[in-house]
Amino acid sequence: MGGKRIDPAILWREYSELKQTYAQLAERYGCSPRTIKRKLDAYAPPKGTATPGRSVVVMDTTYWGRKYGVMLFKDAITGRDLLWYFVKNETNALYAQGIAELEGMGYEIPALVFDGRKGLPSMFPDKKVQLCQFHQQKTVRKYITKHPKTEAAVELKEIVDLLTKTDKESFEGMFGQWCAKWDGYLRERTTDPETGKSHYTHKKLRSAYLSIRRNLPLLFTWYDNIEMGIPNTTNLIDGHFSQLKRMLRNHNGMKRKRRNKLVIGFFEASRSAK
Repeated sequence: MGGKRIDPAILWREYSELKQTYAQLAERYGCSPRTIKRKLDAYAPPKGTATPGRSVVVMDTTYWGRKYGVMLFKDAITGRDLLWYFVKNETNALYAQGIAELEGMGYEIPALVFDGRKGLPSMFPDKKVQLCQFHQQKTVRKYITKHPKTEAAVELKEIVDLLTKTDKESFEGMFGQWCAKWDGYLRERTTDPETGKSHYTHKKLRSAYLSIRRNLPLLFTWYDNIEMGIPNTTNLIDGHFSQLKRMLRNHNGMKRKRRNKLVIGFFEASRSAK
């Protein structure tokens, strides 16, 4: 099985999906690793095909390092990847550009799911917007930790832990009762004896509370529009990113161009998935 008899499509599949390294493939085909690299570099993964239609779009960005990431727009109805950009920074303008590009391709997009970027919902006044409930939980834990010490924080964590498991009325009721119970506590202020200036005593708890209060109108869009099939989290895209990163870890150290090609091939395959 000399190098001239290698089927580029099969070689690409063995490299990208079956986790074979250059050395393993070279041994398998009786050629040098350089030959394997050259053939992989010359191969163009087939472009996926999808017919534009009605799509609930889940969108998010993942990174490898500080200035190298990929922004993905995924259809929650079919599970297909629709559009992606390689990015240095995640911006609202790029998300707006992506949705506009998809609509220009013929997609009807009545609803979006995202992880909570400030200012993003206001850019889509004509669409239903769902904030990922899982990311809201992460935000609260960032402020009060996974093991809060105060009674108020413990109670708030217990309520937020139910966010993905309960309905709108129940969550709003529990949160409203907590706010009423701890209103005075949240308003407590401490005065700096040196400057005479005061600040909120329980700043981190207050930040967690304000985050929930600010995002509450977007946390149950899926519940208010149950017929639209809107996911309540971005888990669909988060799991997809995890699968992609596991694949790339099998090929550590490759150049950016080859990495990009693997990423594109991964997304194109999803675009054509039945």
